[in-house]
Amino acid sequence: MTPVYNFSAGPATLPGQVLARAREELLDWHGSGMSVMEMSHRGKEFMSIAQQAETRLRELLGIPADYHVLFLQGGATSQFSMVPMNLLRGRRQADYINTGAWSKKAIAEARRYCSVNVAASSEDRNFTTIPPADSWQLDPAAAYVHYTPNETIGGLEFDWIPETGTLPLVADMSSTILSRPLDVTRFGLIYAGAQKNIGPAGLTVVIVRSDLVGDVLDFTPSMFNYQSHADNGSMLNTPPTFAWYLAGLVFEWIGERGGLVAMAEVNQRKAGKLYEVIDRLDFYSSPVDPRYRSWMNVPFILADESLDTEFLSQAGDAGLLNLKGHRSVGGMRASIYNAMPEAGISTLTEFMAEFERNRG
Repeated sequence: MTPVYNFSAGPATLPGQVLARAREELLDWHGSGMSVMEMSHRGKEFMSIAQQAETRLRELLGIPADYHVLFLQGGATSQFSMVPMNLLRGRRQADYINTGAWSKKAIAEARRYCSVNVAASSEDRNFTTIPPADSWQLDPAAAYVHYTPNETIGGLEFDWIPETGTLPLVADMSSTILSRPLDVTRFGLIYAGAQKNIGPAGLTVVIVRSDLVGDVLDFTPSMFNYQSHADNGSMLNTPPTFAWYLAGLVFEWIGERGGLVAMAEVNQRKAGKLYEVIDRLDFYSSPVDPRYRSWMNVPFILADESLDTEFLSQAGDAGLLNLKGHRSVGGMRASIYNAMPEAGISTLTEFMAEFERNRG
């Protein structure tokens, strides 16, 4: 049977070892006689699963004690509203950096709650680069600064953490979290949808500094109040228990492989191998400024777009799945998160070279 490699941007491939472990424990978790899917979220069995997952995440990222770690629902999209509801804290304006489709969505939602100052944007360059830091027009009256370190659709990624002075820095890290070491103390708040590097869809992780919790807009629902979730151990209502459990297994898997330093080495090597083929063969090209090419999402274009359908068909036959680019961008996109093995990259680059020889 031909191995299958799933290059989907999300929900994305999960580590095979994690899936095998979940299969082993599916019907009877640790002799409890229950599947995790059947457990009370307040029972001692699931409480131990939840605590262990948080502990492992704190260890991986070095999260200080003065940060809450919340396991929520609603995806990163809900955070587009929760961030201003919780972080405006009496101010009426927030700064946003616009570097792609997800930045634009966050900006549009924030405008429902406050005045948004787009402090920098690369939209005039079709989101192919990052605006230089010295061009940013940050407003000292803003409540916070929001940016998207990695744009999943466009494959554009910051290679630096913005310096925002006393303004809390907020980051949508849905498609880059856990791909490399991170200094959490540089941020006021980090949020991430799980379905890329953390686990299955349905879970959202929020890491928020304690002093930024507890002063919300008057009309904020309890479910959108970080304080409510922090006070209840992320169990204000029934959480996505199975997704939380799988996330904990992924955190364990990362730790067993040397943690985030080791993940970074592998991820950089995977991305480098793929970009090398794109740059070496005239048949392919990348629209993104080389300095800001993503490690996680690699868009590329065929010299003859009339061959796109044939490329995707033959790739599928070779076990290379979900390479079609986002409908707003076109071309191809290979999402190569932590769980994508290096063998998958080798198979893809060999296919690309063979396709170019036959059709270039």
